[in-house]
Amino acid sequence: MAHISSYGAGIYSDLSVGATVFSAALPAMSAAKATFDALFPTAGEGTNFHRIEDVREFPSIGDPANIVNVPVYGRKISAQVSGQADAPNLEMTLNYIPANWADGTALGDMIGEDALRVFRFALLNGDPEASAAAGWGSAATDLGVVPNSYWYFVGKVASVLTNPQLTDANTATLTLSIQSDFYGAYTT
Repeated sequence: MAHISSYGAGIYSDLSVGATVFSAALPAMSAAKATFDALFPTAGEGTNFHRIEDVREFPSIGDPANIVNVPVYGRKISAQVSGQADAPNLEMTLNYIPANWADGTALGDMIGEDALRVFRFALLNGDPEASAAAGWGSAATDLGVVPNSYWYFVGKVASVLTNPQLTDANTATLTLSIQSDFYGAYTT
């Protein structure tokens, strides 16, 4: 398929985390698409990668601006100069299902661990499950049945904070600590 080429809501967007664990040192990775695709192989969900489901709200994804505001004596406004951008934390809201994040589950055991993992964010305007018989089991095949754009990054699951609701669904705030650049946008 190709990149998304029309207006639309990304209601089928997806975030997955690879099962491969890297040491606390940032892994040396090629920015080549094939390097990342190998971590999310065909028919690999639950073994090679895990989907983070029930996302209610995604944050902005991508490289932050590398602009630094510098106060200048005698001027009413600060000057802006190029600097080094800080890696953002990604915070997203989940419809919280405790069983998905319980201690002893694949996702639950990632919370606060010191290991690094590769994450894949897929921007999707269409439902790949409706177009593919295999469902989400294949990163390379299923994403390719609808227009898509996706990014990879290295990070950690920093925390999951539960937000009990009295009038709506219980939610949680998932915080990911970003440890690398964003690689992409790629397409299948």
